This record gives sequence, C-alpha cells and structure tokens, in this order.
Amino acid sequence: ARPHGRARAGGGRWRRGPPRARPGAAAASWGGPGWRLPGRVLELVFSYLELRELRSCALVCKLWHRVLHGDENSEVWRSLAARCLAEEALRTDILCNVPTYKGKVRAFHHAFSTNDCSRNVYIKKNGFTLHRNPIAQSTDGARTKIGFSEGRHAWEVWWEGPLGTVAVIGIATKRAPMQCQGYVALLGSDDQSWGWNLVDNNLLHNGEVNGSFPQCNNAPKYQIGERIRVILDMEDKTLAFERGYEFLGVAFRGLPKVCLYPAVSAVYGNTEVTLVYLGKPLDG
Repeated sequence: ARPHGRARAGGGRWRRGPPRARPGAAAASWGGPGWRLPGRVLELVFSYLELRELRSCALVCKLWHRVLHGDENSEVWRSLAARCLAEEALRTDILCNVPTYKGKVRAFHHAFSTNDCSRNVYIKKNGFTLHRNPIAQSTDGARTKIGFSEGRHAWEVWWEGPLGTVAVIGIATKRAPMQCQGYVALLGSDDQSWGWNLVDNNLLHNGEVNGSFPQCNNAPKYQIGERIRVILDMEDKTLAFERGYEFLGVAFRGLPKVCLYPAVSAVYGNTEVTLVYLGKPLDG
C-alpha cells in the first residue's frame, strides 16, 4: 500500500510530500450550512464565544460580520459583558456614558492595567478604578492596557477623593515611570509624558510648566467627582480636554508619532481615580 502523505515519483522511488486535500474540502468546511444559518441562530452561537474568537468570526464573511457588528446591544455583546465585567461596573453609573454593551466590553479592555502601575496602587474589582494606598512620600501612577498610535480617542477621568497637592491626568509612553519618591507631578516630569495638574491648572511636560489651562481668566477649579473628558487625536497630534461637555481647548500640540497611553498620577492616600474609555470622540 502507498504510504500516507507520499506521492509516487519517477524511477519507482517515493517522494515525501503533504497529503493531498480533497478538492473543495476547504470550501465545504467554510461554505457549508454554517454560513447560511439565520442571523438569530448565529447570534446565539456567537454569544458563547470570547472576544478573541469573535474577532476571528467577524472576518469569515459579510453575514457573520453584520451579525456581530450590526447591533451593539445584541445578545452576543450582552452575554460577553456579563462574563467579563464586574457586576458593580454594570450596576452603578461608572459606565453611564457608554450606552452599548459592545462599548462597555471595549471600555473594560481599555481600562487601567493591573500590570502597568505603581506598586502602591491597585485596581478595584470593578475593573475601572485605581485606589492609591496611603504611602508617605510617594507619587504613584497607572497606565491603561492599550495605547494609541493612530486614530482619534476619548476617555473620561474623575477623582473620587481628595486631590492632595498633585493630581495629574494625561498621556504617557511605555517608558514613562509610574512611581517616584516625594510628592511631585509625575505625569509630565519627563519627555515621555504630558499632563494637566487639576490642583493648580498647570500643563506639564518634560519637567516644565507649559502654561495654565484652560486659558481663561479665573478658570474654575476641579470639583471632586467631576468627569473630565480627554481627547487624543493622533492624526493632528493633539491632546484636548472637555469638562461637562464644554470644550476647554487643545492643551498639547505636536505629539510624537509613538504609542501613547491614557495615564494618571496621584499622591493622596486612599484617593481613587476612575478612567473609562469612550471610543471615537463625537464632533460638534
């Protein structure tokens, strides 16, 4: 019998080669009944998959892509949100400005990283809130899990506790430190980060104050619990801020074409900071 996986060569010798696929076998496996299932059935099947598997499914065909992305509140995203998000995040108003279940799942994957923050902070069980332990003479920060090198992105940040002497929100590269001694403006202390200190309204970069922000007379001070919207535009290379849906202006221009991460730094013991990714900013 001919050995499996070999083809007959001239002179009676055997040449090793891969087994021949039956013509149309691949097409049958991908173009079979699964492609023609009703959208509702596909939706129920997809609701058992994880995000990585859903990404692959979306590339199979237009029908599968439409089932997955046509309705951001479908059973697929509702089920995935219930599995990967903490009940607190879904039950409270943390995600109140993220209207769809797909958006909530996306926000979770763009939240603070538990592996990329100061040793003096931890991420609470809700998945979105940083808690700084009461450590003396230390400034502590955190970056998100995902950074951006292209596109336009928006996220919200708010303090749930005293600001202390320094409370900075902004962006940082992967090289920017997330902890240092003393009470300083860690975010903006070098050329790898850009920050807005909510305590004194100063813009910080490369260890220098780049002016006050917003640029108006008697700018109001930040109030605890007030949500600040951060807008990063990697096409125009700018960083801007909004407060209460009021556009405060562009804070930084000429950002480098590198991967930039949403970040914060804090000094006050037991203060908490929440960050929620919103997606592409709305114009107008």
